[in-house]
Amino acid sequence: MTTLLLVRHGETDWNAAGRLQGHTDRPLNEYGRSQAEALAERLAGDGIDAVYASDLARARETAGIVAARLGLPVAVHADLREKNWGNWEGLTAAERERVELVGETTAAHRERTLRVLHWIAERHAGERVVVVTHGGSIRRAQASVLGVALPVLDNCAVWAVACEGGLFRPID
Repeated sequence: MTTLLLVRHGETDWNAAGRLQGHTDRPLNEYGRSQAEALAERLAGDGIDAVYASDLARARETAGIVAARLGLPVAVHADLREKNWGNWEGLTAAERERVELVGETTAAHRERTLRVLHWIAERHAGERVVVVTHGGSIRRAQASVLGVALPVLDNCAVWAVACEGGLFRPID
């Protein structure tokens, strides 16, 4: 059994302002860095074998803080990116109500996310792997595993799944 600890990156200024980020490459803010430090402390001694991250700065920086505490390198994979929200990126919920979305489909995002999660699980059979990604990417995995996406995780929160025989199941 492979365990994937799916982590939402730490907070950015756009998270705090309620702006949709998608592929827009925003760094962590100071609070996001402190969230990542706290996460690293929680995961220390948890038998983590590998750390992966989306190639976007907010995920890479979160993973880098965690990996440094664990003494591991970070493997970066672009397919762990958030959904490409296209013309909605940078907009608040109120602003998005007035604009028709032109961006990546949820189905395409789900396919990309699940493909890379299966690939990671296959590469790390029997191991515990931290995967620092994005709220929407975790929701795509949740929808696949649970049949429904849960509310977006808080920054630096963890949702764990096991992979056995190519099938994912949630871990309490």
